[in-house]
Amino acid sequence: MNIADSFLANAARFVEIRRDIHAHPELGFEEHRTSEKVANLLTGWGIEVHRGIAGTGLVGVLRKGTGSRTIGLRADMDALPLHEANEFAHKSTNPGRMHACGHDGHTTMLLAAAWHLSQQGPGDFDGTVHFIFQPAEEMGKAGAKKMIDEGLFERFPCDAVFGLHNFPVGDVGRFALNEGALMASSNTYKITVHGRGTHASMPHTGIDPVAAVVTLAQQLQTIVARTIPSTERALLAVTQLQGSDAPNVIPDVATVGGTIRTFSIEAIDKIEARLREVAAGVAAAHGCTAEVYFNRSSPPTVNHPAEARFAAGVMREVVGDDMVTDNFPAVMGAEDFAHMLLARPGCYAFLGNGDGDHRLDGHGPGPCIIHNTSFDFNDEIIPIGASYFVKLVQRWLPSGV
Repeated sequence: MNIADSFLANAARFVEIRRDIHAHPELGFEEHRTSEKVANLLTGWGIEVHRGIAGTGLVGVLRKGTGSRTIGLRADMDALPLHEANEFAHKSTNPGRMHACGHDGHTTMLLAAAWHLSQQGPGDFDGTVHFIFQPAEEMGKAGAKKMIDEGLFERFPCDAVFGLHNFPVGDVGRFALNEGALMASSNTYKITVHGRGTHASMPHTGIDPVAAVVTLAQQLQTIVARTIPSTERALLAVTQLQGSDAPNVIPDVATVGGTIRTFSIEAIDKIEARLREVAAGVAAAHGCTAEVYFNRSSPPTVNHPAEARFAAGVMREVVGDDMVTDNFPAVMGAEDFAHMLLARPGCYAFLGNGDGDHRLDGHGPGPCIIHNTSFDFNDEIIPIGASYFVKLVQRWLPSGV
């Protein structure tokens, strides 16, 4: 692997940073300590820092030479509302908060890249790098969109933007990406069916919304097969049903809800339209009415082909041809970096976190998979991800010196 010597010599320093962030997890838009730590480190390395974007978000700016080209590199900072099962020294000190998705590692890899680039001479690259530290990626909070809405790319223009996520893709340090949709859209729905409540022993005196919801739940799961071509992947899951709180009461209302995942906005449009039609029809057939809430929390994460090919070339420089999978199949998970790819060309990719061989004493019993209470980021990939970010800058902003 072509890893920068500076990362190998300073590996312990960034492991310490990563584990400190892991020990102090903060939820979306509450990343005050994390944001402060990132800002202080960047400032100490002579990088210009702009804070308060989407609350706790910030951008570090590093300019060299006279070039006008720009590049954006993004890391997410927030944790998940989970109680950590691990007992090692850097376990969460905030009960009910945990870095179970590796954002502590993403933040550290970008910090390491910022440090390295700030220490190099004026001929290292020619142009401007924007180090984007984003809040609130998790739980549908769409911190990326909020940063964009608050003028991220107007204040910090980026010719292209790149992001990276640790993922169980096999080998430690294996990169995986494609030239199109890499991750799905994330959408949630809740349908409230209104009837007329009564005693369960006298159903003829009311209008039963529970019966309508049971029928509706079954019909919803036919929508994808009847709406989306079989050549296109999409998913509709029914995950929530709610009726009465008492066994002998037919309630006034009942609800059904869940999630929908697609790899195109057109598919979301079709599924939402059909869901509304089915809800209205089933409710009417039962003498009820339906109220539909549909939330598009994140669009599909779709890489731009030219930038994906560029990124894959940089990855091969870092880890070699055999460690880059450039036709990785799209996954049903979602990522709000999608909003940035709608606004600017760029590429999102996965970096292999391994199969758990990096477990420390005190590691929880569960699998080392993201969104698991036993998860821990693999510190071995910090220099790999950081080297990728550095090479992106050097190749995107080549110096003529």
